[in-house]
Amino acid sequence: MTRILITGAGGFVGQALVRRLLAGVDALPLTQLVAVDLALDLPAHPKLTQLRGSVADAAVRAQALAEPPDVVFHLAAITSGQAEREFELGLTVNLRGTLELFEDLRRQHDATGKAARLVQTSSIGVFGLPLPPHIDDATPIVPTMSYGAHKRMLEILLADYSRRGWIDGRSPRLPSVVARPGLPNGALSAFASDLIRELAAGRSYESPVDAEGTLWLLSLPACVDALIHAATLDSERLPATRAWTLPSLHVSVAEVVAALMRRFGVEVSQRLSYAPDPAIIPQFARWPTVDTALARSLGFRADASLDELIERCLPGAA
Repeated sequence: MTRILITGAGGFVGQALVRRLLAGVDALPLTQLVAVDLALDLPAHPKLTQLRGSVADAAVRAQALAEPPDVVFHLAAITSGQAEREFELGLTVNLRGTLELFEDLRRQHDATGKAARLVQTSSIGVFGLPLPPHIDDATPIVPTMSYGAHKRMLEILLADYSRRGWIDGRSPRLPSVVARPGLPNGALSAFASDLIRELAAGRSYESPVDAEGTLWLLSLPACVDALIHAATLDSERLPATRAWTLPSLHVSVAEVVAALMRRFGVEVSQRLSYAPDPAIIPQFARWPTVDTALARSLGFRADASLDELIERCLPGAA
């Protein structure tokens, strides 16, 4: 049986992951699930403990780790736009809080002789500007935003803790996961979710990205599948870096709109207008072609098609 800790459990991905694990996953038979976030409103469950607070708070971590977890999903983060605006907050949560979590897990390893399996969500934000014409597993990683820099530093640190045997770490890099609810989360890439969500709901939408914009998209259910798969992989199969880019769909905004029109009718295009934002487009809407051979060799898969992704984006799909 498995004791699981999820940080950032009140977020878009975190809530879906909690629901999936509580519903039962054969590869991760659940004994207890501890969910941590600043705000939590998860349904009560006999195997679920909810802790409200920040992973950067030592007292919160002490509560969360009172019983050593077998698996940790570390999702808590200050994302792209907010990390740029509020540097100290990003540093505190993304780096200091995560480093202290690693140290807590190292001390538990020293006390028990057992290394927790930790899935840390990294991001394609580790790739900086100018983006190359193609990205693969050998592409140099030079972040050009604080959030991407934080994620890259944590990838390196987790690989070192794993090399030493203190943590059994994995850092899958997430693309844009859609379709997030219409709540502010500080991510400059949120327009991808807004585009799908608003047009699917029959509302008008003014896109900050032109029709030629290119995106890497993954549906929420596919993302949850990937995180669970990452937690169940034998460490012997993992690269020394413990990091890889997840497969996703490389699509244009025009292709997304066409898929929405196939599902919801041609009037979708009549509710869409464009107001391109030059502050967003270069980093978030000019993604090149990508080859994720390493992740695919480990068994990770993207949504089968854009039509399937749109279907899985609808409310209740996860």
